[in-house]
Amino acid sequence: MSALPRPQRRRVLLITLLLGLALFAWQLGSTGLVDETPPLFAASARAMAETGDWLIPHVNGLPRYDKPPLVYWLMAAVYALPGQAQWNPLGTWAACFPSAMAAIGVMLALADTLLRWPQPRLPAPEIATHAEAPDPGPRPGVTALTAALAFGLSPLVIVWGRTAVSDSLFSGLVALSLLLCWQAYADPERPWWLPWPVLGLAVLAKGPVAVVLLVITLLLFGWLQADLGRLLRRLRPLRGLLITALVAAPWYLLALYSEGRPFWDSFFGYHNLQRFTEVVNRHLQPWWFFLPVMLVASLPVTPLLLVGLARAIGPLRRAWCPAIPRPPVASLGRFAACWLLAVLLFFTAAATKLPSYWLPATPAAALLIALAAQSGWAGGGRWPWERWAWALTLLLVTGLGVVFLLAPLWLPLIRDPEMPGLAAELQGSPLVLVVAGCWLLAALLGWLWRRRRSPLRLLALQLPLVLFVAAALVPLVGIGDRLRAEPVRRMAAALLRQARPGEPVAMVGILKPSLHYYSRRVVIYEGVGPEGPINLADRLRREHRPGQAPSTPERQPTVLVVIDGTTARTPFWRNLGATELDAAGVYRLWRLDRRRLEASADALRRQGFAPDWDRPRPERY
Repeated sequence: MSALPRPQRRRVLLITLLLGLALFAWQLGSTGLVDETPPLFAASARAMAETGDWLIPHVNGLPRYDKPPLVYWLMAAVYALPGQAQWNPLGTWAACFPSAMAAIGVMLALADTLLRWPQPRLPAPEIATHAEAPDPGPRPGVTALTAALAFGLSPLVIVWGRTAVSDSLFSGLVALSLLLCWQAYADPERPWWLPWPVLGLAVLAKGPVAVVLLVITLLLFGWLQADLGRLLRRLRPLRGLLITALVAAPWYLLALYSEGRPFWDSFFGYHNLQRFTEVVNRHLQPWWFFLPVMLVASLPVTPLLLVGLARAIGPLRRAWCPAIPRPPVASLGRFAACWLLAVLLFFTAAATKLPSYWLPATPAAALLIALAAQSGWAGGGRWPWERWAWALTLLLVTGLGVVFLLAPLWLPLIRDPEMPGLAAELQGSPLVLVVAGCWLLAALLGWLWRRRRSPLRLLALQLPLVLFVAAALVPLVGIGDRLRAEPVRRMAAALLRQARPGEPVAMVGILKPSLHYYSRRVVIYEGVGPEGPINLADRLRREHRPGQAPSTPERQPTVLVVIDGTTARTPFWRNLGATELDAAGVYRLWRLDRRRLEASADALRRQGFAPDWDRPRPERY
């Protein structure tokens, strides 16, 4: 099929942009930063903007080597704008800007690709032959919108697209690079070099894993398509990787020159090699972990994803050519299948597994969902997979709507020690009914439109879910922020009011980096174990970092401690004779006498406990 006329493409892209803004930019700065990782990114970026040191991120007085600088640079560019106190008082807008823009950018890129290169309606896998000419896909503009929304409405994308971390930016850049690779393969007039500088930016967003994912995708696609030679000739990978290196390598070389061995050990050794070969931070998961993640990440249209994946791969053969080759311009579905499988294979092989690792596969899943919906019930016969998939999707949407409608029955079961009033707050809020109404409306429209042309019925189901995000989910996040995060912000304000000149600050028990972000003070973080008082006393005497100088009890006799109520009741903290200065939520602000703290630490040492704060802890706040 030929591309849609430019005016039609512009209209569809404008609608996509508006939907993306509703999903990811609406009320973006209305809540604070979500602990635990986002405040570390935000504080590092804000420090870049304020100090002018744009080479190495620093947070809480320590260098932060976990991610390359691109996400910090983008955040810092927004933090450098004037008037932050007026339009960005909580810091969220600047910190989440890269994530939100990346998610919206992927929606636009998916829609634009399907508008320029509409994909044909593929025959059912069991009847595909060389001789058959595929039917043209109906309504390319609607298919483009459904692909963009299938991505934007993914539960994972909704979460990480509004979170101040690097995952959304990295996934967006990988997606754009892969889409440009397919475009160069499908259309000889497209410049071959476009994917490679974008890949370099992806390497600057999260590291060399971007190159690995692209290479695995291209090799899988070339093998399955039986067209690896033409794919390599179109993309010129050796020259392309040189362009990627020219974009990404300068920062890595400068960082290595500036920081030396600590940067090498932390970034390459711990955050890349060790995460792949060993389990870090107790993120141990079974080998099949990403299979349920894949199913959850595409809800409620997961059945369409499975059908789309099977159709895109096509019937496998036993000869050297594993599947029936498709014309390059009609191969986007197969490319998306290889893209998804590349992410699945690589991160399944990794020892450390996190749900966010699936994010680079969500654009591919969106393409497969949209193309499966476009194909409708064609080729039903003995294997009416599409009909069953659509029926199961409608049942899932209806079931979720009913579950939310019955929320008063299960809301009292919610127990969160950091938000003890959450269940009561939700029970008294009309937002739960709004959630149920949006899902039931989506189910109703889906059932009413189930006989309509294929992509229209998916769009009818998706639009009420956009309303759900904007009208219900975002306000619900606001409730969670008020109960969970606002007390930490109040503690930050309280310690600024109460702090004496040079008085150190610590947080024990529940550890929240947002305390450092909002107080702008170096904070010593210690856990709930009996080593905590020993570590705190020892660190106050010995640890040195910018903003935290070692001192004796004679020179600095007190320390401010933010502690949660549960930790405060443990024997080795409650007997320290603390003076409570303020309270908010589950947190208390104490002033401790350091002589009494050291006496307690000495007693714990005699019981066999020893300080362990100076052992290597790469992700210490």
